[in-house]
Amino acid sequence: MKQIVRKSRGVLFIIFSFICISIQAQLPVFPTPTKESTQKGSFILNKATELVLTNQLSNEITTKIKSDLTTISQKTKDDNSIKVLPFDFTIPAEGYRLQVTPTEIEIVASSESGVIYAIEVIKQLARVGQGEIRCCTIDNSPRFSWRGFMLDESRHFFGKEKVKSYLDIMASLHLNVFHWHLTDEEGWRIEIKKYPKLTTVGAMGNWHDPKAEPKFYTQADIKEIVAYATERNILIVPEFDMPGHATAAAKSYPEISGGGEGRWEHFTFHPTKKESFTFISDVLDELFELFPSPYIHIGGDEVHYGNQSWYTDPEIQSFIKEHKLGDAKGLEHYFIRRIADMVADKGRKIIGWDEILDAGVPPSKAVVMWWRHDRKHQLVKALEQGYQVILTPRRPLYADFYQHSTHKVGRFWNGFNPIEDILSFPESIEGYLSEYTNQVLGMQMNLWTERIADVKRLDFMTFPRLIGVAESAWTVKNNKKYSLFMLKLRHFLNYLDTLNIYYFDPLNPSKRVEPIGPEKEDVIQNG
Repeated sequence: MKQIVRKSRGVLFIIFSFICISIQAQLPVFPTPTKESTQKGSFILNKATELVLTNQLSNEITTKIKSDLTTISQKTKDDNSIKVLPFDFTIPAEGYRLQVTPTEIEIVASSESGVIYAIEVIKQLARVGQGEIRCCTIDNSPRFSWRGFMLDESRHFFGKEKVKSYLDIMASLHLNVFHWHLTDEEGWRIEIKKYPKLTTVGAMGNWHDPKAEPKFYTQADIKEIVAYATERNILIVPEFDMPGHATAAAKSYPEISGGGEGRWEHFTFHPTKKESFTFISDVLDELFELFPSPYIHIGGDEVHYGNQSWYTDPEIQSFIKEHKLGDAKGLEHYFIRRIADMVADKGRKIIGWDEILDAGVPPSKAVVMWWRHDRKHQLVKALEQGYQVILTPRRPLYADFYQHSTHKVGRFWNGFNPIEDILSFPESIEGYLSEYTNQVLGMQMNLWTERIADVKRLDFMTFPRLIGVAESAWTVKNNKKYSLFMLKLRHFLNYLDTLNIYYFDPLNPSKRVEPIGPEKEDVIQNG
């Protein structure tokens, strides 16, 4: 028996030694690079480091780079430099090559986005080494072009500074899309000058307190945040929900309300009135002035929750018969098609949840977000019909699901969403994707905030799962290794500590107590 124990310990020691050697050889960089190698020596980043930048970079990006790289290290060393070389268009989109020697760091990329990410890697390495950067070579480019995070601020509002802090972290992780859920039942969170009641009436309340003071972003706030995101290669895609989830808008202007009963009163826009489409067109015009995104997310989901009046309203029923739409579902599809045409006429493209598939919008006018993980046939249908698709399934990519068996608040659907499930995605569904890889734009984590009332819980539900999303969205399948990811995760968690982020620690699950406010104990089963 002793001999068996000794052999077992020997095997475990060999395995542990192999893992340690692997992690020592791997750079503590997130997401894991496409190719990397390390060499002897190190580069010392300090205030005396010379920055040599090409004139291909915008003034805003140049200013940000200089600011980023002169505030990291207190160490000193003479005669070293960071050089950004002219663009190399043979490098894949958003990609870059980084070469670190004791006296020089060279960056070459295909565009500004690659330069931004190379600088973020330098910052990551400098933080770990306290200004000392190990000599290395990195060749890097993304697996997917869409690497996103959605934040719901209709249910609870978190404010400009919190959004900016998340944009900083997203940039470090090479995430490039911030999907901003700004309108829904509980609150309308963006100033529309033509319709002031949206912020005096529609912005009042939140999930827990319908009488809470109005909170929203002014148009000046939006412009500031969009510019901030642009400097970090992050596209902001706003969501303007319709025809359902329109309560905050419809209660502000009841003449565009589609009725509804009980808690679902005002849940939809009126689907046939001219006033509804005038309102929507006007709001879109102001949104398109604020957001340069080629996309607008229109939701398009769960209309049946609040369309009870569609079955009894004489005007609506007459419209259905006149236009031979069949029933309320046919009217819903008509509405989606009409909005898709309106958006296309304004030079943009809609994104919708996978319900819009049945509306008959041509793939040239719509992108589909597949979110219903239990309806894989919707994913297959979208791909077969030629749509570009963004993968956002509830499992494993909804961050309002709880992430550990000891947690008390969150959603549950035959399981929950731990970071290991995120790291095994999309390989877990790759059989559905293999013939349609060119149509899969990428993936995105969604954070719905019904049961997230403050920034402490917001952080806890977001991190470190967002790090896992960045890894899966950027890193090719063969480079994703769960054990090595977890071994180097501590470095990024240390960075989050400096930002006062209250994250869940999967390396030590009992380290931090789950923050629970007005949510109390609340597990939502399959909903």
